[in-house]
Amino acid sequence: MEAPSKLSRTRAKAGKYLTFRLASEEYGLEILKVQEIIGMMSITKVPKMPTFIRGIINLRGKLIPVINMREKFALPTMADTEKTCIIVVQIAEKDSAITIGILVDEVSEVLDIVQSNIEPPPSFGSNVDTNFILGIGKVGDKVEILLDIDKILTDMETSTVLAATGDHDTSSIAKASA
Repeated sequence: MEAPSKLSRTRAKAGKYLTFRLASEEYGLEILKVQEIIGMMSITKVPKMPTFIRGIINLRGKLIPVINMREKFALPTMADTEKTCIIVVQIAEKDSAITIGILVDEVSEVLDIVQSNIEPPPSFGSNVDTNFILGIGKVGDKVEILLDIDKILTDMETSTVLAATGDHDTSSIAKASA
């Protein structure tokens, strides 16, 4: 019996990825999930939230929860710099999409990655959740960890993030608009 092809073992698709840095690692997001990139702005802390929820921002009248990706990935904390920014993304939530901000050390570039340069995510055993990794992109001598932004948060974490805006009715929370 033949081993499954590389294409059938990775969920990552060829295309454009916005790349960003956290600590010394490079990550990529499907560009179609990205709404905008904004510089650091005032982030309001919300009491009793998990540490990976940095707080909320008011972006043109919409409350957007901000996820600290260093905290989410259990990386060492670091003071914000002039390169620290928020990538505003849409994530799938049941029958709709919600908007969140992800706090990253810096945005790198947009890369066009062909399917033959995308490997499936590595397996670290059953105790390590890698469901949020679409694949590993190889670009020149660099490796990009391609993230499935829809799976960065668990269902429970998504509910917590939505609660951070103070509104449990997702219809008023920065829903994806046409």
